[in-house]
Amino acid sequence: MNLPTSLPTTHQALLLRIIDSLSQDARICGIGASGSFATDTMDEYSDLDLVIAIHPESVESVMNERFQLIERIGGSVAAFTGEHVGEPRLVIALFEPDAVHVDFKFVSLPDAAMRVDDTQVLWQQGSLLTDCFSTKQPYYPQPDPQWIEDRFWIWTHYAATKIARGEYFEALDFISFIRHNVLSPLALKQNGLTPSGVRTIEKRLPALNQQLKNTIATTEKTSLVGAFEACIALYLELRGNEESVVINHQAQKLCLDYFNHKLT
Repeated sequence: MNLPTSLPTTHQALLLRIIDSLSQDARICGIGASGSFATDTMDEYSDLDLVIAIHPESVESVMNERFQLIERIGGSVAAFTGEHVGEPRLVIALFEPDAVHVDFKFVSLPDAAMRVDDTQVLWQQGSLLTDCFSTKQPYYPQPDPQWIEDRFWIWTHYAATKIARGEYFEALDFISFIRHNVLSPLALKQNGLTPSGVRTIEKRLPALNQQLKNTIATTEKTSLVGAFEACIALYLELRGNEESVVINHQAQKLCLDYFNHKLT
């Protein structure tokens, strides 16, 4: 097992305990690590993102015992499943004494091949996990510029209605949604970077910092209007780099006119 040079000693000690404990369960056939572990970019604030591959015939029993398996590792102080991120197979746990966050993604062995990065094998029965990974290349979902264009102008109208009605906190949250799901992913994709929302975008794409700062607002009408205007301007700039997008000029004009009439 090759450990990344950036792996903190606190994380390493816990990781070795995890591998030692889970590898003793014959139903588990492999353990992998993804995220910053796989890219050797960890720091003291990093999570451990683990894939726990299970023999297909044992999936139900392991899923029913996930919390007990984690408790046997020792040091777990809290844990819950990941429905809030659309991944019920995930168990998110916190370990003492160093408050290390660990994501355990329990999957049937064949499903382990579906991954977003080059997950590193930490332990396996024979070569089961390595063989599984060899069947499919990792793929990080890319933003679909046409999908975004088909929605963006209705989203603009929605933002205008919330600001005009005085629902400022709702509008503030919606601007964050646009920043996370539209602006940042498109900009990162166009620069050949993993389009993972706003995660570490300050470091990965510093040239975009000022434009993103312009989309930050307070719960005041003038601030929200200015921030969403910045969202629109940045979106139009990014859309201009996507030659294949079919533009809905009618929707764009109608919603921009509505936004300007109601708010400016």
